[in-house]
Amino acid sequence: MNTFNYRTEGELFPGKSQRYKSRHPMYLRFSSAAEAVRYAIEVLPPDLLPGTQLEVDEERFGREGIRRLYDSPDYPLTRPSMTGFQ
Repeated sequence: MNTFNYRTEGELFPGKSQRYKSRHPMYLRFSSAAEAVRYAIEVLPPDLLPGTQLEVDEERFGREGIRRLYDSPDYPLTRPSMTGFQ
């Protein structure tokens, strides 16, 4: 993967689920790809992630790509602390 620009606008297309059908939008636009990645990993219910697509500069990322972007040392946002979780 080439250098990814987390500051570029990102569009998120959450996956579909019968369970969450009416509670989650089918399209979200973020001012930065970093915020879109954060939303996909930290906010979306886990069963929506498999069908979720992130589009940045006409390039699409599925579940694995989104996870790689989030886990990358280049990811610019602070991740939540896992202190207190077991």
